[in-house]
Amino acid sequence: MTMIAIHDSSTAEASPFADRIVDEAIRQAEMHGWQAVRLSEVARSLELPMSVVLERFRDMDDVANAWFQRGWRAMLAEKPETFDDWPERARIEHCLQAWFDAFGAHRHVTVQMLRTKAHLPHLHTWVPMVFDLSRTVQWLREASRLEARYGTRRAQVEEMALTSLFLAALAVWSTDHTTGQRRTRRFIEKRLKRGESWMKWVPGLAHPKHRAEVQL
Repeated sequence: MTMIAIHDSSTAEASPFADRIVDEAIRQAEMHGWQAVRLSEVARSLELPMSVVLERFRDMDDVANAWFQRGWRAMLAEKPETFDDWPERARIEHCLQAWFDAFGAHRHVTVQMLRTKAHLPHLHTWVPMVFDLSRTVQWLREASRLEARYGTRRAQVEEMALTSLFLAALAVWSTDHTTGQRRTRRFIEKRLKRGESWMKWVPGLAHPKHRAEVQL
């Protein structure tokens, strides 16, 4: 598993109607597997006309995109009052773990979604996955309130480092059966601590207030 996919903002708005469809799709996927779920069966179970459902979701890939949008919302959720005073490492860890926690109760189905998107014949999902991974990392930077301006050398290094961290953590999380996702939490914490030490020795990247705390 090498990429994450989240839909563009044009279809990402949350609504009770959309959430009902997504929740029903997840419920059916938990029983039968993601690839066995059909949008027509979701509509039938909810007693909704298929035409109405299609106005919001073109296909099951659209439903998956809406599901992953919940990870963005979890990262961007309201933070503790003292959040700005936390070290960058702690802020990144908090926001990244929020993404994984959003899907923890349905980890197996979420992994099935990702594998379906990354399946070789599904070429139409590959390019969007690259851009959605980049967008996810950008939202992670925003949610963590990293101070480097976009386009600067520091911001570019942060983006590469966070991309590497996110994908590595995703690989761990995909097989994490521990209570409270403890193995994923320990992995993220360890990588961030190691990255903090590494970044201190990179010329020109030291922040005047904080040190960068992610690893390439």
